[in-house]
Amino acid sequence: MIALIQRVLEARVTVDGRTVGEIGPGLLALVAVERGDQPANATRMVERLLGYRVFSDDDGRMNRSLVDTGGGLLLVSQFTLAADTSKGTRASFTPAAPPDEAEKLFNQVVTLARSRHPVVETGEFGAEMSISLINHGPVTFRLTA
Repeated sequence: MIALIQRVLEARVTVDGRTVGEIGPGLLALVAVERGDQPANATRMVERLLGYRVFSDDDGRMNRSLVDTGGGLLLVSQFTLAADTSKGTRASFTPAAPPDEAEKLFNQVVTLARSRHPVVETGEFGAEMSISLINHGPVTFRLTA
């Protein structure tokens, strides 16, 4: 499982012109489920998303997590993160989990995150989405679980 996280001042995801998820300060996480991922990967990813220290403390060091700040978490499924781009000029999506498996594990990430954190929003699995954000820093990390 892969997540590309961005520290944001705000982020929003829309589908067909309607807002389906929106947060203020916090993290936007683009999440890809890979072949072979299991429920344990979902659990570990939630731990990492909520606990990864990307927010500044009083000394300006990245020592605070999403749990520490109480910020929002916007989870958006993005299978293209699992692409193999090592050869040629077109990505191979073989490493990505099949859609039904990916949706099940992505939904597990959402459910676990919502049970552990007060502000969790999502995109719409499998939809063509538009995402707008203000990246703060900019701060972007790739997490694996």
